[in-house]
Amino acid sequence: MAASNSGAGGGPISAEASAALGEGIRLVFGRWTALQMAVENQWGGRNSRAKADELGASIVSWFCNSRGPHYFEDLADMMDEQISELFNADFEDYSIDEVARQLLIMHDECLQSNYSSIERLRNSHVQGNAVSESRQIAGEDDDSDSSDDDDDASMMDDEADAAPEEMVVDRPRPSRPVPDADGWTVVPPRRGRGSN
Repeated sequence: MAASNSGAGGGPISAEASAALGEGIRLVFGRWTALQMAVENQWGGRNSRAKADELGASIVSWFCNSRGPHYFEDLADMMDEQISELFNADFEDYSIDEVARQLLIMHDECLQSNYSSIERLRNSHVQGNAVSESRQIAGEDDDSDSSDDDDDASMMDDEADAAPEEMVVDRPRPSRPVPDADGWTVVPPRRGRGSN
């Protein structure tokens, strides 16, 4: 599969770049709705916050201590396994893939001493936290009729066009599985990557 974009994907990372990458991972994790829900709802027990920090530290270690190139599949699989182990959860919203892509880009930039994406994250102000925003949106969806749903979808598209530097993980998913006439809900497959 695709390696990280830099030609020096396996090169050493400086202490400055490592620190910036760690900060970037914390910023991305703070905007990752599924992870924040796992922490807030203590899916990993009372020390769920520490487990999220442990996940971030293991990703920094993976980038800094393993020889590259760093592959998307390896990172996404590692994150999926650790989330399953630490939080007893499977994030079925494809957010692991989105976050893994963002982290690979960020790592490549750090190797080139380019901290622009981390700076954008640092300077972007997230109103509220990802969990409370998703709950608010979910509550609005439950109370609205079908014509409002169309307006909400077009409004979300407008917001996406207006803020191209906004991370994909910040946007809520527009659709949810809906129970059929018998009350059964079809759940999409975990990820389209196949099994190990």
